[in-house]
Amino acid sequence: MLINTGVPTREQIERRLPSPERRARGPYAMVECFQEIPCNPCSTSCPFDAILPMGDINEIPMIDHDRCTGCGVCASVCPGLAIFIIDESVGDGTASVTIPYEFRPLPEKGETVRAVNREGCVIGDAIVTRVLLSKKTKTPLVTIRVSDGLVHEVRFFNLIDDKAVSDATSLKRKEEPITVDSACASDDDEIILCRCEGITLRTIRDLIREGYTTVDEIKRISRAGMGACQARTCGPLIAAEIARMTGQPISEIQPSAHRAPVKPMPIEFFLGGDSE
Repeated sequence: MLINTGVPTREQIERRLPSPERRARGPYAMVECFQEIPCNPCSTSCPFDAILPMGDINEIPMIDHDRCTGCGVCASVCPGLAIFIIDESVGDGTASVTIPYEFRPLPEKGETVRAVNREGCVIGDAIVTRVLLSKKTKTPLVTIRVSDGLVHEVRFFNLIDDKAVSDATSLKRKEEPITVDSACASDDDEIILCRCEGITLRTIRDLIREGYTTVDEIKRISRAGMGACQARTCGPLIAAEIARMTGQPISEIQPSAHRAPVKPMPIEFFLGGDSE
């Protein structure tokens, strides 16, 4: 599912969760990085060594939740915006999600916003409880409070244009299980398809309409797939969009070409020989 949609499965999410006992103790980092890409700022920046050292920069981050304090440093330095801070310890029917938010304007504490899930669908209201500005990373962290039934679904939020404030007590009500279909996003053109280069689905669709109908053509004209992940995430999504818009079978859409090495290698690999 991740390769085809860019959205992890429930099983993938559950495997990343700490034990129920740890979740009840206080905030913890949720690392939603599922593919091997050359990226390690989370590991090198953690002041408590909770994100374990990587033997290879392409390794998937692993976290020791007993060391994690939920400080949020990893969330603010993650270039893929793939780390969130979760706090389920309040015990009043609500929980909080801290989200890296690289948009303007920033919300204000106490403001009501629309909670959005991984598919880009609005699934309820949330209350902003903190806005933390980092002078070092420049990535603000926004903490929102949601009903505890939504804490593992909400991963973004939309501002409400009219700033209408809903009844905060409604967040304490238990939510019914959420069913998401492919039509839930009202404006999927603005979905970021290539996170490394910041390319939206609108850009990809416009290029296909102009006659660029291979993944390589779109890669060369837009740079989609030229980032650190080397099209591991966006490549299949671009191919699927080409197939959908042109009517070609997905099996006939060729993936983009890659020149060796396809992932970063240590300098000694190329030097060879002994230490001298």
